[in-house]
This record gives sequence, structure tokens and C-alpha cells, in this order.
Amino acid sequence: MNLKRRQFLFLSSLSAIGTGFFGWMLVRQNHQSAEITDSTTAIAANSAKKDLLLRFVSVADTGTGAKGQYAVAGAMNAYHKQNPYDLVVLAGDNIYNNGEIEKIGEVFERPYQALLKLGVKFQACLGNHDIRTANGDQQVKYAGFNMKGRYYTFKRNQVQFFALDTNSNADWKNQLSWLQKELSLSKAPWKVVFGHHPIYSSGQYGSNPDFIKTFAPLFQKYGVQLYINGHEHSYERTRAIDGTTYLICGAGAGNRPVGRSEWTEYSTSDLSFASYEVYKDRIEVSAIATDKRIFDKGIIQLKSA
Repeated sequence: MNLKRRQFLFLSSLSAIGTGFFGWMLVRQNHQSAEITDSTTAIAANSAKKDLLLRFVSVADTGTGAKGQYAVAGAMNAYHKQNPYDLVVLAGDNIYNNGEIEKIGEVFERPYQALLKLGVKFQACLGNHDIRTANGDQQVKYAGFNMKGRYYTFKRNQVQFFALDTNSNADWKNQLSWLQKELSLSKAPWKVVFGHHPIYSSGQYGSNPDFIKTFAPLFQKYGVQLYINGHEHSYERTRAIDGTTYLICGAGAGNRPVGRSEWTEYSTSDLSFASYEVYKDRIEVSAIATDKRIFDKGIIQLKSA
């Protein structure tokens, strides 16, 4: 082999080595760049969560002890593992069919055993089925429902909750006076009211004109951003109506068809529960089905028209 050929082969091999080395460096740099981008995204996400004031979930019309309730409870357990919460708003019809407290193990303690063991607190109100036995008094006294009365208020961080008895035999005169007083005294930036019956609804029972006349002006006057209820065995989220979002989460064990109205943002009959992440300026709502997918997301602003 002559000198020129040896020089050519040598230089060619150097070129191949160089190309391979620089190619490896380029891949490594791209990989490191991707890792940095992923880390930056993760840091940004964690930073956003640091601003989280409260995460809670809501569900209603649960108390069957049947397959549907366990399916929703399973989704609530799975969600808790990824997004821990320690509060469940339980919006009535806690014990079917007649509110019999002796069924509490079957329709509450066993289905939600995993969450209860983790210290998750359920805050309940009375539904129409709950008052069929002793007018619901046994449920009011049951420690696991954390009810301070047939209507009551409690605070979590910067959120004040107001639980109502929306049944036809409620002590309406005193309850409405109490609600107006408590709302007027509240210094909480976030105000959440919950009861069993709907105010706005596209479901079987529809909207309640009397409730709209009674509650909507109060909610607007005192800045209630969210009303949560059940009774309709479906999920429905409205747009903000005079500053208040109305959310039905009554597909906690069974379901019925639901339609849409001009103020509906999303509605479905899927078995589900709702999650709420409260920040200083907004609440991020997520609706989660039994297959653990989030099928609706919405934003509730601290102040909206």
C-alpha cells in the first residue's frame, strides 16, 4: 500500500471517529436539554401547586351500597393517590331508600373505608330520602357526617362553606335569616354553599323558580361563587350566573338522563364526582368518571360578572 493510500485511509478513519463523537455529543446535549425542559416544566407545575389553598371533592346521591357507588368511590380513591384531599362535600341522599341509620356501614363506612382511614372528612347535608326516618335527626347526630345541625357553616383556609337543608319541611324562616346573617358576616374571599336540591338544572326535576328567587339575589349580594347540589342523578356545570356557578354532582351511585340549557357549560349522565382546586384568584373544577378520566374542566373566577 503506497503512502498516499495509507494517509487517505487514516484521515477517513479520523473523520468517521469525529463524526461519531460529535453525533454522540449532539444526542447527549439534546437529551440533557430535554431533561432540563422536563425539570423546568415540573418545577413550574410544583410552583403552581404551592399556591393551592385547598383541594376538595363533592359527590351526592350516593347511599345505595351498590355497584355504582363502589365504582365512583374507587375513582375517588385513585384520584386521592395522585391529588390528595381531606374534604368531601356530601350533598344529600346519603342513605337510601329511607335514611335508615342502621344501614350506615353498608352505604357509607364500607364504600368509603379507604378514604376514611386516611382521615378524609365528609361534610354532609340532608336529602329528601334522608328525612324519611326520624326527619333525618339520626344522620345529623352521626359523627361521620360532621353536621353541626340541619344547616351549618365551617371554614377551610380561605373558603367558607354553608350547608343547607333544602327539603320542603325545612325551617325556612330561621334558616334564611341565619344564611343571610352568616354571609354578611363572612370575611372569607371564597364562599361555597351546598344543599341537596338544584337551583338551576337541565335534569329530570329542572330549575326551581322559587329557589332562584330566594337564593340567587343572596348569592349575588354576598359574593357566593359556587353552589353545589345533588338530587339530579347527573353532572351539570353552569356558566357563572350573576357571579355564581351552579354545579350538580348527583351521579355518585346511579344516573339519569340530563339535557342542556342556555347557561349549561357541560352536562352528562356519567357516574362521577367533582374535584375543586382553590387558588387565590380562581377555583379549577374537574369532573371525574369511574374510568378515572377527567371529562370536564372549568374555571370559577374569584369575581365574575
